[in-house]
Amino acid sequence: MSWRPFKIGQPKKQIVSKTVERDFEREYDKLQKLEDQTKKLHKDMKKSTEADIAMSKAAVKISSDLLNNPLCEQDQAFLESMTALDTAMKRMDSFNQEKVNQISKTVIDPLKKYSSVFPSLNMAVKRREQALQDYRRLQSKVEKYEEKEKTGPIMVKLHQAKEELRPVREDFEAKNKQLLDEMPKFYHSRIDYFQPSFEALIRAQVMYFTEMHKIFSELTDQIDQAGLTDEQREKENEAKLNELRALSIVAND
Repeated sequence: MSWRPFKIGQPKKQIVSKTVERDFEREYDKLQKLEDQTKKLHKDMKKSTEADIAMSKAAVKISSDLLNNPLCEQDQAFLESMTALDTAMKRMDSFNQEKVNQISKTVIDPLKKYSSVFPSLNMAVKRREQALQDYRRLQSKVEKYEEKEKTGPIMVKLHQAKEELRPVREDFEAKNKQLLDEMPKFYHSRIDYFQPSFEALIRAQVMYFTEMHKIFSELTDQIDQAGLTDEQREKENEAKLNELRALSIVAND
């Protein structure tokens, strides 16, 4: 949202105190920042869940490709390891989809609904500013007649101007009071509104990573039968790579 007060000829009488205008600007500025933060969080949460889905789908694709590797037809141990990996990746993808669905329902959707309220608030502010513009214009008109010589026709026009001003002033004061009363309430309501969503986000993440710990612990038990350390595996792989380098078909000329 962006608030730009109308710039018109100012009446001599100060119709809105500096304190009231300052309070209004302060409260509205807080809501503008809240809108920007809400939109950004909504966008970032969508990107995060989309990245999560892409990651788990890619992992399933990799495990499926490995399972279909011709080596699996020749080596039973490799086939068993790749089958265990493929099963683990599919389980991970399933739990990830549950997590994403839960986050979409409890976090992303509420963020979207919350953001949808701001256009109405912005319109209410614009109506208040239009009412203020009308108020200033008619107040200037009244002052113009008050400064003229008090002849019969001028007094009639002054009376008419005051009658025209009265409902416009009341309309502005009502709109101004409503916004000053309700903008702080709207701002402070964000805590009660978003707290359940963020608690749901934490629960969804905790449940997901708890299941991931179980899945990968089981996978480790299935494929790590030799119980080698990372350092031992690295040395073993390096030794096998050196054997490949020794073959004449890959030897340096």
